Amino acid sequence: MSELFDAIDALVASRAPLPPPDERRRLRKAHGLTVEEVATALKVRRATVSGWEAGKTEPRPPERDAYARLLQQLAELYPPPAAVAVPTEDAAAPAATTPPHPNEPATPATPATPPPTHVPGTPAPAPAPAPGPIPKPARTSAPSPVSARPAASKAASAGTPDAPESRFANGPLAVVDVDAEGHVLAYCTGGLMLEVPAKSIPALVEWTLREAKLGQPRLSGPGRDADPLLVLTGAALERYGLPAALSDGERLAGRIAEGHKVVKQLTRAGWKLTKRGFGPWARIYRPAQGGERSCVQLCIPSWNALDPRHWGAAADLPPAELARVLGVYASRVMTPCGSTAVTGLELMTALHPPTRASQPDADGRRHSEHNPGSLGSDPVDCAPCEAPDGHPLLKDLPRFHVRGPGEKLFEEAYDWARPMTDAECTLRHLVGIDVNLAFAAGANGLNVGLGAPTHVKSPVFDPKLPGSWLVDLSHVDLSRVKAGKEWVELDGDLLPSPFTPKGERPTGPAWYATPTVAYAQELGYEVRPLEAYVRHDNGRYLDGWYQRLRDAYLATMADLGVHADMAPADFLAAMDGWAERDPELAIVVSAVKATVKGGLGKLRERPRGEGWRPGEPWRALSRPTWRPDIRAAVISRTRINLHRKMVRHAAFTGQYPVAVLSDCVVYAADGTSPLDVLPYRDGKPLPGGFKLGVNPGLVKHEGTQSVLWGEEVRERFDAPELNLARYIKDGTVTNVDDGE
Repeated sequence: MSELFDAIDALVASRAPLPPPDERRRLRKAHGLTVEEVATALKVRRATVSGWEAGKTEPRPPERDAYARLLQQLAELYPPPAAVAVPTEDAAAPAATTPPHPNEPATPATPATPPPTHVPGTPAPAPAPAPGPIPKPARTSAPSPVSARPAASKAASAGTPDAPESRFANGPLAVVDVDAEGHVLAYCTGGLMLEVPAKSIPALVEWTLREAKLGQPRLSGPGRDADPLLVLTGAALERYGLPAALSDGERLAGRIAEGHKVVKQLTRAGWKLTKRGFGPWARIYRPAQGGERSCVQLCIPSWNALDPRHWGAAADLPPAELARVLGVYASRVMTPCGSTAVTGLELMTALHPPTRASQPDADGRRHSEHNPGSLGSDPVDCAPCEAPDGHPLLKDLPRFHVRGPGEKLFEEAYDWARPMTDAECTLRHLVGIDVNLAFAAGANGLNVGLGAPTHVKSPVFDPKLPGSWLVDLSHVDLSRVKAGKEWVELDGDLLPSPFTPKGERPTGPAWYATPTVAYAQELGYEVRPLEAYVRHDNGRYLDGWYQRLRDAYLATMADLGVHADMAPADFLAAMDGWAERDPELAIVVSAVKATVKGGLGKLRERPRGEGWRPGEPWRALSRPTWRPDIRAAVISRTRINLHRKMVRHAAFTGQYPVAVLSDCVVYAADGTSPLDVLPYRDGKPLPGGFKLGVNPGLVKHEGTQSVLWGEEVRERFDAPELNLARYIKDGTVTNVDDGE
């Protein structure tokens, strides 16, 4: 009989009830878990869990029973919106604390009950505005600044029925302008327009927090909602008593003077500014009380808040169009909170908040605790070899000491070129191909350190262990390497070394990040590190960051007519003139790219004025996200990914790169198209080589120039190794390439 009972139990377990796929994903994200963590716990592949969450497959016993148990426990912690009860004061559970902005003074964490309208979890971001024509704004007016304000907010909410939460019914941001009749108007995403009754900046902040219904839901359960963003036009600046442009002194200081009348108004009203003051990206706040933030972000384009190198002509757009551009970026990436670099770094923290709420204690209360998989709340020291020049760890070095490869980790992007061979000079064209979101692709799936390093003498190299390794790779000979599982013979002199940014073969021991040393092994050579700084606490910290930026890039490119999985010829045709189809969305693409590079660059931010002297700490060192080792690992992996493709290409075609700059590679060819370089057969690319496409890691056409152009430019500047990849896009060379 017991066997029959066991059979019945097994039958029931085989159909253990599971929530719908979308709910499975919501519950996982609500607890701050990654797909990798769930897969590891259930002892299945990452792709298996992704399939369960996408509804493509269903789990089977014994994993199904364990998966159902996990989801059931998470459902008790994070019930759906309809099941959320308003907690009483006695049973209040503290929300997880999140540090303020890097330049914002720290506020003591106060465990408190979240607002009743909050549903823990990861709400879907507000839908992106359609890429077509800007809809005619729906103006919501209030007859008087006081009595009719609630009516204005109610009408505004009715204008956006698809908003994920009523708190943010009007979207993440608004562009504040003054019309010809003197009315102050807030242009929101989706074409909505609100009439603003505020007469001063303090009143504008109050109106924004109490009635505008602006903001964006958190990207991770333990995190915090995005602060509302107000973008002030020139007319709005004049209305509120702010200068239309910063003076030279203010521009250098990055802010208006503390004695400015608007700053005094804010102080009298009890508002505070972060350490960066009232500048292009001003953050106005009151210390959090009861777990509730009171904070508004200002963006002032005429003060150069929207750097034209990354935002193009966004600062010159009319209010409705500017709201659309920033709204698409906010919905697909996050609400901008500074430069694209600052936003890229903040996105990492938003996806992996440093703390979360603990399980209830004996009194039923929750407390703030470390969020696994995050970088935590406190900064950690880097290894001495990872420290940039001037770091406090190096203060005892002689003043003019120059550290060599054996003292300093130098993982940077490629800047390499060589003279063309006689055979290449007989060809007609130079074709440049460029890797899409190369550094984002390098971050995908990368295991990085989460905590402090451990120093090890004579370690055995572990390709799965993040760290910095002192090892001699000078014996690696590119003339004979493994490509896949087979040894291949190459002309090593025509390839850059994978171990140095300048492509020079190393001459002795040097410091390298894990991906670089692992690649030496992959090429078939033994490695014996002399010492290392390794990080045993590690994880795939950047996976969610990569996925968010990848999806933003692909969605925006699709809006511009460039889709994934297009045939090579169709892709090249779609990329021809893509930016002109919708210049505003092209701005978003540019900003997404800058968010990738800038965010990674911020991981090793250098001193920015501040009266800094070598050997002294600078402000960025106080951030948990100041992690030069993570930046080095991403750059290392990106460079190695590119070199691997160049080796496969050379082994299969006999073609070698003429120049490489970061993520752009130039080849000599008889035709003008990448299809004259890349070996496609029946529409299929070389396995492990370059592939045309819009996805991160795939390549697009960067530009084509003639071989004669390349030879003439090098002769004109008397530079046989001038990096032609720098100028291949349009052929314009302004001065001698100095390598910077």
